[in-house]
Amino acid sequence: MRAFVVWEPVLFTDWFSPSTMTLGRVSDSRAAQFWDRSRLISHSLGENDRKSIAWDYIAVYAPGLLWDSYLPQPSYRGGPVIKVTDEARAAIASALTTGQQILR
Repeated sequence: MRAFVVWEPVLFTDWFSPSTMTLGRVSDSRAAQFWDRSRLISHSLGENDRKSIAWDYIAVYAPGLLWDSYLPQPSYRGGPVIKVTDEARAAIASALTTGQQILR
């Protein structure tokens, strides 16, 4: 499993890359963190105005999916993250189980 955490400017306080303290909120070695100043990921997820910014969002993808010329459909998506933690954990567990079955 890998986690990709994308920080982007949304709030007034977000106009600079995240501080060391902010990055420390995610300490799992399987997580890679990125600063997306131009919100390219958000635009790829459908952002076209302030109301459609993709933030505080989690997506779980099945093992082996590649983001090639189009964004693959996640097996789970939701947010705000703090409100969907249990659902996201269940989706991750399911994806890991499915992935193990595929590899057998």
